[in-house]
Formats: sequence, C-alpha cells, structure tokens
Amino acid sequence: MLCEDKALRLINIFIVCDDFCNALIDWQRQQGCLPTTKAGELADSEMLAITIFYHYSGAKCFEYYYHNQVLPQMKTYFPQLITYERFVARMPRLLPGLFVLLKWLCAQSQRTGFYIIDSKPLPVCHNRRIDQNRVFAGLAARGKSSMGWFYGFKAHLVINQYGELVNFVLTPGNVADNNTAVLEEALTGLEGQCVGDRGYLTKLFASFYQRGLLLITKLRRKMKNILMPVGDKLKLRKRGLIESVNDLLTSVLDVSHTRHRSPINAQVNMLGGLIAYCFYPTKPSIVVAENKRLNP
Repeated sequence: MLCEDKALRLINIFIVCDDFCNALIDWQRQQGCLPTTKAGELADSEMLAITIFYHYSGAKCFEYYYHNQVLPQMKTYFPQLITYERFVARMPRLLPGLFVLLKWLCAQSQRTGFYIIDSKPLPVCHNRRIDQNRVFAGLAARGKSSMGWFYGFKAHLVINQYGELVNFVLTPGNVADNNTAVLEEALTGLEGQCVGDRGYLTKLFASFYQRGLLLITKLRRKMKNILMPVGDKLKLRKRGLIESVNDLLTSVLDVSHTRHRSPINAQVNMLGGLIAYCFYPTKPSIVVAENKRLNP
C-alpha cells in the first residue's frame, strides 16, 4: 500500500484525470465520434493517473516503477490493472489527452500580469550516440543551450511569480527561443510584463506592446545600452525563478532522459512530467511588487 501522502496525491490526480476524461467523452459524444471501450478494460483516466504519478515515484525507469510499485501497491486503487507490456503498448493513445489536459491545467493558472519565459532542453540521447540514434530521426534536432550542445527537443515554458505553468510549447532542439511562431503561441492572450533572457530579444517587441504585454530582456554584448526603469531591472533579476522550476523538472520529476525507444512514448513522458509539476504542492515562488496596468 502507498503511504498516506502519496495515496492522497494519487487520488487527487485521478479525480482531475477522471473529470477531464468524462468531459472529453461528452464532447466526443456530441461530435458523434465516441470511441469504443471493452468492459473491464483499464480506463484512460486510470492510465493517465498511473503515467503522471510515475514522476512522483522516485524511479528513473518506468518498467521498474510499474513492476515494483504499480502492480504490488496500487491493485486496490486500480482493480483492472494489466501487464506492463500491454500498458506500454496502449500508452500512445494517451498522447492527445495528455496534451489537452496540460493545456487545460495551464488555462487554470493565475494571470497575474508578471511572467517569466525560458526554454528547457530535453535531450533524447547522449551526445556520443547522436549519429547512431534512429528512434528520433526526422523529429529531434541538435540545439545549443547554456549547458552546451544537445540532441532532442525544447520545452518553451511560461510561468507566473507563483511558479504556476501558464503556457508551454514543444519544439525540436534547433528552434530559436525568439522564433516568431513560438513567441506568438507561448505569449498569446497575456498582458502585463514578461521577463526573459537575451535569447528572447525579438522584433515583435512593438507588436506585443500594443497588445498590452511588455517584454523585458537583457541586451546582447556589443548592443547599444539603453535606459531601463529601476523596477524593470529588479524584475529582470527575478528571472532565476524559472531556473528553479527547470531544475525541479529534471532532478525530481524526471521529465527527460536518454533511454527512449519510442518517439510517441517519449512525448508521453515529457507531457506527463509537466502535468506532474502542475500538481506539485510546493512550487518555487517569489514576491513581486504589484504591476500597474500597461497602457500601450
């Protein structure tokens, strides 16, 4: 049996997943495309909960987690448990639901008027094995971060001062942080101020400003210095908050690893880790002075 704290967290995750799946089924029924399910089959909401809860297990291998924690400890919570091989074979069907669920959870986050944006590298293999990797051929790409070169994907994350995930965009590793399409998708509908590093210097500054969003970034070397309000300089120093979030995603929630054997299941793992972060009880946060409404 699970300890009380983990049991309550698992139940909370399952309730949200079950409500989400019921709402999705209602929508599918209205569209006339309701999928068929066999009687006694492990429900998608149960599979979602098991997949998300993996990131709280402390295990670094899903097979170990399923054999040593799910099967012996969660049978009372999920009576229709199936074998590990069948579970992994059915995991690709979870990908659309995980994506929509994460977008829904992001929509529930507070729109505070202060946001931080950054990209997190998601390597899918060791650099020495890049030329031998065939699993992600045509999907992943080589990119460069502050920690050096990697081969994989990028998660462009937007958070508020409470550490809540406001939006995300997944791209190949070679997509620049200030890519127009990425910024348009990640920052859509936001108003106030958004802080980022030098990589987010963009020609879209005026466009976002007219919509009510002020982008605050450091200048690149050899760029002409400009005056900046003291308040904006202080807020720029708060950018380190998202580095704490990225560290949490890597060290605790195991969002990325280099042992994937399926590109779809790799994305299931990435999205599951981001959803697990949304349920994390003690997110890193900071205190930010109240922002005045931006009048473009």
